[in-house]
Amino acid sequence: MLLLKTPSVLPGFKTSLGLTVLCLSLLVVLPFAMMAVKAGEIGWTAFWQTISEPNVLAAVWLSLRMSFYAMLTNIVFGTLVAWVLVRYEFPGKSLVNALVDLPFALPTAVTGIALATLYAPQGWIGSLFAPLGIKIAFTPVGIWIALVVVSLPFIVRSVQPVLEELSAEYEEAAATLGANRLTVFRRVLLPEITPALLTGAGMMFARATGEYGSVIFIAGNIPMVSEILPLIITGKLEQFDVQGASAVALFMLMISFAILFLLNAGQWALSKRAGAKA
Repeated sequence: MLLLKTPSVLPGFKTSLGLTVLCLSLLVVLPFAMMAVKAGEIGWTAFWQTISEPNVLAAVWLSLRMSFYAMLTNIVFGTLVAWVLVRYEFPGKSLVNALVDLPFALPTAVTGIALATLYAPQGWIGSLFAPLGIKIAFTPVGIWIALVVVSLPFIVRSVQPVLEELSAEYEEAAATLGANRLTVFRRVLLPEITPALLTGAGMMFARATGEYGSVIFIAGNIPMVSEILPLIITGKLEQFDVQGASAVALFMLMISFAILFLLNAGQWALSKRAGAKA
């Protein structure tokens, strides 16, 4: 029996798929493949020696730790900002909504210089903490602040559309039944926004681990203390050690892929559970 294929309602699938694969290959797969090839030229022994250098491991740990802290901070405050923008009407709301995207619009170097000036011991905010012996700029704390600033929009823009689709009537109904604010958030809002939170957290973590421009001016760049991984890669490139820089970059790429895979797996599991309940 001859089976006839039903033509697609939207024509041009093969052409669109081919262009998509071509663009992804040229823009994503090919650069990463060349980086892996370049790193592989030094051999496994040299690769392991490069990524196990004390300053490299310290920079990796610092980048991952500060990115994780920034992610946790933005999950809390980014969700709060999104909730305020969706649920309340107030003067200047459009301005606040536009300010959320400001870290995307500004060059990262501008953000880094502004933060370093503000939190330096002689800056407006840094001078308030200096008499207490607390130093913000040129320490890991300054790195954390810079990562929070540049990655905040990822959480806000991921959660905001979900909250807009979620009617406020559900929250009002829960409050009518006697639920307090914490219970309303935990039982009504959190299950709905968790997949979006994981998506935003994954994107912002990936951005934070590789952030360079805004961090370099406020980090201090002290080896084993406040030296971030992108600075290690840049330093090796300035020494014309392309293979060593590729090895460190590949190592960081592997870590980022592993973390993103775990976050995406968690999001898939939550979506599947929500679909099963529905």
